[in-house]
Amino acid sequence: MTLDRERALRLAQETFDIEAAAVQGLKARTGDSFARAVEKMMNVRGRVVVMGIGKSGHIARKIAATLASTGTPAMFVHPAEASHGDLGMIKPVDLVLAISNGGESEEITVILPVLKRLGVPLVAITGGLDSTLARHADFVLDSGVEKEACPLNLAPTASTTAQLALGDALAVALLDARGFKTEDFARSHPGGALGRKLLTHLSDVMRAGDAVPRVGPAASLVEVMRTMNVQGFGATGIVDDAGRLLGIFTDGDLRRLVETGTDLRGKTAADVMHLGPRTVRADALAVEAAQLMEQYGITRLLVVDDAGMLCGAVNSNDLMRAKVI
Repeated sequence: MTLDRERALRLAQETFDIEAAAVQGLKARTGDSFARAVEKMMNVRGRVVVMGIGKSGHIARKIAATLASTGTPAMFVHPAEASHGDLGMIKPVDLVLAISNGGESEEITVILPVLKRLGVPLVAITGGLDSTLARHADFVLDSGVEKEACPLNLAPTASTTAQLALGDALAVALLDARGFKTEDFARSHPGGALGRKLLTHLSDVMRAGDAVPRVGPAASLVEVMRTMNVQGFGATGIVDDAGRLLGIFTDGDLRRLVETGTDLRGKTAADVMHLGPRTVRADALAVEAAQLMEQYGITRLLVVDDAGMLCGAVNSNDLMRAKVI
């Protein structure tokens, strides 16, 4: 077969228009029922059980995952399996979010009377406002669309996009109502890059103890360079007798002194150090250190405590090894 590229591109553009219109159309039909459904879901003592069959089932799985990762305990239960034992997963303290475009999916309608007997609240996402599902629901969210993006107006396309958008809207409203924060999101995603960025503190990745290069202000320049090379940090902190940070000297500083022809004989750390270097706290997120480095065009930072005592050091290579950047 030969592909008509122009037709394929035209259908793609039409799909975008139809599905965008389907989502936009939700705004005018989303009102008090939505707000009351969010309130009910927020106060449920158990879990939000999301159900759907076919393409709506795939959307239901995604919505359940989004809810669970944003602070609302949720799970997906397949309605067909519910009729054969899995209904035991649903308790009176739970809430069911059922998704069906037409609202007459037999796998869902057959278990509605049981849910009613259990006293489980029911929220429906459906385009069938006069359907069996809508009649049984405590709250109905209208996901109806004028037409599917499918040229045959058969395959669920615009309708599933509308369902997904409503599910995302529920999740966003719920996480806001719960006061869900960045840190909470990170705790739900510890295994990925996002989790590492949001959970990794400098204290987890910084050099500490004897691995932190430091010299006193009276140290000779030879001693300064030896400390920088031994520690492999490319810089050293200059500290007073108590360990309080006074300044920093880097390999870049040394190169610039050499280039200007400065007589280095007899120089001490106090003579060449930069006062008031950029620092960061050990309890800061590692990603904050990366942002500081990028902002000021530097590749290393010294870490200090509340009293200004030098307690650590970190460079861009340390952060890359920790997969923070």
